[in-house]
Amino acid sequence: MKQHAFRLALVSSAAMACAASALAQSSVTLYGIIDNGIGYQNNATTLGSTTGGKSLVKMNQGVWAGSRFGLKGAEDLGGGTKAVFTLESGFNSATGGAQYTDAIFGRQAWVGLANPTYGTLSAGRQYASYYQTMSSFSPNTWLTGYYGAHPGDVDGLDTIYRANNTLEYTSPKLYGLTFSGSYSFGGVAGSTDAGSTWATGIQYAVGALGLGVAFERVNNSNTAGGAWGANSTTSNGGAQIGVSALTNGYQTAKAQQRFAVGASYRFNDAWDATATYTNTQYIAGSNSRFFDTAIFNTFGAVLHWKPAVAWDLGAGYAYTRATEANGITDSAQYNQFNLSQYYALSKRTGLYLLEAYQHANGKTLGTKGAGNIIDATATLGDGLNSAPSSTGNQFAVGAGIIHRF
Repeated sequence: MKQHAFRLALVSSAAMACAASALAQSSVTLYGIIDNGIGYQNNATTLGSTTGGKSLVKMNQGVWAGSRFGLKGAEDLGGGTKAVFTLESGFNSATGGAQYTDAIFGRQAWVGLANPTYGTLSAGRQYASYYQTMSSFSPNTWLTGYYGAHPGDVDGLDTIYRANNTLEYTSPKLYGLTFSGSYSFGGVAGSTDAGSTWATGIQYAVGALGLGVAFERVNNSNTAGGAWGANSTTSNGGAQIGVSALTNGYQTAKAQQRFAVGASYRFNDAWDATATYTNTQYIAGSNSRFFDTAIFNTFGAVLHWKPAVAWDLGAGYAYTRATEANGITDSAQYNQFNLSQYYALSKRTGLYLLEAYQHANGKTLGTKGAGNIIDATATLGDGLNSAPSSTGNQFAVGAGIIHRF
């Protein structure tokens, strides 16, 4: 009897050990962000209009970081290889509504394999390699994308540029270098190009210095241009990306193309800075409502100061200039200034205050495209893309609270 009890205890202990080992090899984490606040802007109108601007006070959400919840996990497959996945859903924390229609996990939905020696290969809806490479140099970190993205987020350095049907590879870091490349399948019969997105980037990070260079091409599934096709892989909840007061006249492009260079430097524990240069092109097709490639060159810089453990302060400047094309001889220019103040109540909860101002001048194309030359109007960051200024100036201020779980 004692021998039987001993064997039973031994088997039970072994089973518990195996179960504990299995649990140790696999993990799933639930995480999320809730961000709500109040914002004010002057001269708010509708996209495509240059009249009727009025002051607007409203509840903002997802300003410092988009409100979301998600699941991420990893399973140890042996030999250092892991199966990894992320499912991330965005929501409107002011109304409780979903961020995207018919997309439960519209922010991210991918699965892949990761190995410290060979890198990571992933498949699904995710950020293309252009953003993966350039995100650490983006103004969004301390100025937010809502108010602080470069005018209209014309260069795609905010998180709205997600790509469906994406196969992406990211290398391990070797001598400070990391390489990433991605291809997004358009799924159009008879064409490997229509609707596809491809991107690549290289980042260097050693000590206080960081450098990055990246390229991205987003193809309209209507290869001759015209209305943005449903099979176009890079989208913002199914809508065409890159549409703002800057680019409203170029919505019928057959392709969008972006090149970016970024640098960062940490001076000490309190001060660091980032700078970027980007070149964005809207390429015309035979069915486009414009005929010359529209080019936007943007320079941006951010200075971050951490005077105390609880405080983070930021200041930024961005300058965007369009080239002369499509009958425009006085090309549009946009000067944007941003300030941010963040106070951490705890590791998970913080308060923020943001101020932004933009001045636009010169000419651009209106909604109808070529021949519809209008005065350039201001549009701060990318949170105000649907409510730009009715004039060349726009000021906005926002305050809010953010909690991470």
